[in-house]
Amino acid sequence: VQLQASGGGLVQAGGSLRLSCAASTRGFSLYSVAWYRQSPGKQRELVAAIRSSGDTNYADSVKGRFTISRDNAVNTVYLHMNSLKLEDTAIYYCYTKDWADHWGQGTLVTVSS
Repeated sequence: VQLQASGGGLVQAGGSLRLSCAASTRGFSLYSVAWYRQSPGKQRELVAAIRSSGDTNYADSVKGRFTISRDNAVNTVYLHMNSLKLEDTAIYYCYTKDWADHWGQGTLVTVSS
């Protein structure tokens, strides 16, 4: 499985971004996919995840602001980020797992004041 993350960039606080994670695998609809993020000096943390059923879960820090969704027709998972805060600045990684862990290359989100 190869994951390609994109969509990061520079945005002002209060703004929005949409991240995309494109997967190159058959049977993508059966995979759970998650977004993680890592800020300088901090551990990588789970942001949101979506299961094959469509069930989702979110970190408390992003609930009500971020939405994870998937389009199995194009093998892509999205992270819609609204009301961005300075503390959302991080490298965002998408992740999935079968018999091994698979990480995307990361996309940088910078929120400015």
